[in-house]
Amino acid sequence: MQEPKKRPPPANVAGRWALIGLVVVAVAAAFAYVGGWLTPARLTPKRIVDALQASGGEHPGFRRNHAKGICVGGHFEPSGALAKYSSSPLFANGNTPVVGRLALPGGNPYAADSSVPIRSFALRFDLADGEQWRTGMNAMPVFPVSTPQAFFDLTKATSPDPATGKPNPEKAKAFFMSHPETGPFLGWIKTAKPAASYVDETYQSINAFYLRDANGERHAVRWKVVPETPAAGDGGPAAGDTDYLEADLTRRLAQGPVRWHLQMILAAPGDPVDDATKAWPDDRQTIDAGVVVIDSAQPQANGPCRDVNYDPTILPHGIEISGDPIIVARSAAYAVSYLRRTGEEGHLPGTAHPKEDQR
Repeated sequence: MQEPKKRPPPANVAGRWALIGLVVVAVAAAFAYVGGWLTPARLTPKRIVDALQASGGEHPGFRRNHAKGICVGGHFEPSGALAKYSSSPLFANGNTPVVGRLALPGGNPYAADSSVPIRSFALRFDLADGEQWRTGMNAMPVFPVSTPQAFFDLTKATSPDPATGKPNPEKAKAFFMSHPETGPFLGWIKTAKPAASYVDETYQSINAFYLRDANGERHAVRWKVVPETPAAGDGGPAAGDTDYLEADLTRRLAQGPVRWHLQMILAAPGDPVDDATKAWPDDRQTIDAGVVVIDSAQPQANGPCRDVNYDPTILPHGIEISGDPIIVARSAAYAVSYLRRTGEEGHLPGTAHPKEDQR
């Protein structure tokens, strides 16, 4: 007969409970730190989203950034040329379904399409093995700032003043004067004009990532999607038309699918990989990885992109994030905005599905 186990002496029991207590306290402290509860002045994803919401206004159920947009669907046709640089089957063979979203920057879902000269294109590639690649691109060559703190400060400095409803020019000027890294973006934005069509734009990742090949070697890249059809018209909407982008896309798709070439740009030694304010020279090796084909569009209120969080850190094997701090900050802020938006949906009167959210 097995001898019954002896109970540990009370001192040992107390010691074990003390150890468990220390673990619980440590875990709670970690969560508190991540949430910013112990350091109120620390920048958190919530504070970033709060700043975006203050800038764009209160619009429950919408994305806190890129609030105005349209869902699109189609597929990706790989060329095979990128297979030697990435082990992902996405680039090898066979078409991959995509769910995308074309949108305007900003948190106002009722903004005029001509109010900003930037458009965005987000895509989710649904690979056959269950992996996904999610990417959010913008029609601009560089990002204005290189750190999450600077982005937060920029958002605050350019938010509308409650007294006037417009940004305070002195605050904006002071920010840009103290952040010389914004120079390339400011130089571009001075001459940028709002495009009359989503289809005519080139959209860029801006942040750098890494491709990893079958041998385990990494290759730093940025990417862009370039329209296959040259821009048409004078680039201007009809007089007084504030919602021309969605109507233009609908007309284009009625004539057939629209196509962009996915171009991967390989960094050369010394090119900045962790700073999105710095462009790479135009002579860098560029590989045509395939064609993004869009053949359908749906309203964002109930389209397939409605519940997609286009988190740029959701990547298949063969693509990896770089050390750019903006990438991780985007991921964290998108999660906060997504949870906030979905929490609002059930409380909106008269609808089970509000207009939508991306960030």
